[in-house]
Amino acid sequence: MNRLLLKLAITAVVGTVVSSTPTAAQAQHPQTPRARLPLAEEPPPAEKAARVAISQGPALEMARDDLAIIRWITNNPGGLDEHFAVIHYGTDLEDLSRTAKSHIRLNRNHPETIFRVRVDGLKPQTTYYYKVTSTEGNGKSDGIESAVNQFTTPAPGEQIVAYPPPQPARSPN
Repeated sequence: MNRLLLKLAITAVVGTVVSSTPTAAQAQHPQTPRARLPLAEEPPPAEKAARVAISQGPALEMARDDLAIIRWITNNPGGLDEHFAVIHYGTDLEDLSRTAKSHIRLNRNHPETIFRVRVDGLKPQTTYYYKVTSTEGNGKSDGIESAVNQFTTPAPGEQIVAYPPPQPARSPN
């Protein structure tokens, strides 16, 4: 009697595991092609903003001796969801031929877009000049370009943190 109960229990457990295991339920003959689910289609481009404007920045967010992060905020430019934040920079005010860019995806439900770009390969204690812009994923400009700004990288081992801005110290009550 105990052996019969044990066999029934084992059969029940094995049956439950086999029928509830997704891979067992989806097993196919190795030569049978799997049905592919259609990929989600990209929505059509959003309506482009009549005018894209920088509302905050561009400004240094953080810098080390070998890298910097620049951030700025614009109204939502619209167009393709895939965008790039772009920085043109260099150590000569008249030659901003180096470029750094960062991929972002616009949120159509937000009225503003925060752009951030990491600029690598910098030299310590060096002043860099830069201007920012943004483009759609296809390279089409959003029609905005900042004035030229500058920052100086710190000495080796040091760091500048400019965002979020430091809060004033509270006096004890």
